[in-house]
Amino acid sequence: MKTTILSVMMLITCITYAQKKNGTIYVDHPAITTVEAMTQAFVSGDSDKVASYLADDFKSYNGTSTNPNDKGQDKAAFSNSAKSWHNNLDYFSISRTPGAYPDALEYKDDNQKDVIWVQTWEDIKGVQNKTGVKVNQPMHRLFIVNKNNKIQTIITYSNDNIGSEINQSYSDRKNGTIYNHHENINTIRKMVYALENNDLEKMYSFYDKDARFVDSSSPTYESVSLMEQKAVDKKILEMFEITSIDMVGYPDYLNYEMGDAQVVQSWWNINLIRKADKKKIVLPILYINDFNKEGKITGETAYYNAKLLD
Repeated sequence: MKTTILSVMMLITCITYAQKKNGTIYVDHPAITTVEAMTQAFVSGDSDKVASYLADDFKSYNGTSTNPNDKGQDKAAFSNSAKSWHNNLDYFSISRTPGAYPDALEYKDDNQKDVIWVQTWEDIKGVQNKTGVKVNQPMHRLFIVNKNNKIQTIITYSNDNIGSEINQSYSDRKNGTIYNHHENINTIRKMVYALENNDLEKMYSFYDKDARFVDSSSPTYESVSLMEQKAVDKKILEMFEITSIDMVGYPDYLNYEMGDAQVVQSWWNINLIRKADKKKIVLPILYINDFNKEGKITGETAYYNAKLLD
């Protein structure tokens, strides 16, 4: 027992000596004030004011860049970019992410003794006024603030996908082909007319076993399985008789280049008789159907006004 206690005490001593402080973290600090003041000047597009918070040897880097020779933006380029952001984004804002706050880190290392590191978690928002692309994303930044309380370095970590979408939206780009005649359109017609003729077995044969269904009138807008959709269809057919289903216009088959998505959109008038009171109802409906490469329907979203059935 004595030996065990001695061993535990030695272990605790080793753990204690293994811990080593390397500085202090501040929740309030002049460096944080400088960083947030510069950020708000940036949002307002005041390039001169932004520059006033930056050191002469300032550099800004993209933390997600894969370029090992990235030289970053200098003081002039970064401060001038404030005007561009302000002029090109409507409703532009950079604010603390809810629940987050900046930290100021004062390290003990000799090579860090004249600087303070500030780390921030922010949300950047706006609408690009030429393309209409919405910007709404988190951003993490590291700032190095020198002994004169000037920002010496910024390293930004954010998702570049929105910037790519904005750049691509400046020019027209085709994204596939629209067909007015296609085998997938034929499938939709056969599926709908099977429903019209109460041939449910044939109707369901056009769906993949893992197909998902969405009803626009659902309060949750959550998808359901084929088995669940069959139960919904049974309840509807118990309350309503389908007298005919008429195509409105013609279906479109869209074969998208991006993601190779295969989608048929079709418009119909479903003519119903409510069994309870023999009321005739015309239900306009839009179907959006997704297909797999085997020609099976993998997804269906039905858009209609459910109040017409009341």
